[in-house]
Amino acid sequence: MNVEQLMEQLGRAGVSVLVKVDDERMAEGRQPWTVVMTGAVLGEDEYVHAESSTLDDCLKRAIGRLQACPGEWGWVTELLSPATGLPE
Repeated sequence: MNVEQLMEQLGRAGVSVLVKVDDERMAEGRQPWTVVMTGAVLGEDEYVHAESSTLDDCLKRAIGRLQACPGEWGWVTELLSPATGLPE
């Protein structure tokens, strides 16, 4: 997965992305990965929040929620094609 390319493209589009892994939740067997996306481009008072047990799945969930935000996010789907190595 080319996370760097994904993050750079989101940043250029005006999306700030925070990726977190929580050691306490990991030790408890809970979902340690969190992705939060913010930015004026998402719409007023809009943000994306996703949690999961793996980074790959967490990013997939976050991208799915991003696509439900106002704006044109179809390019993200194109960026996530198998040819790029990013999650589908």
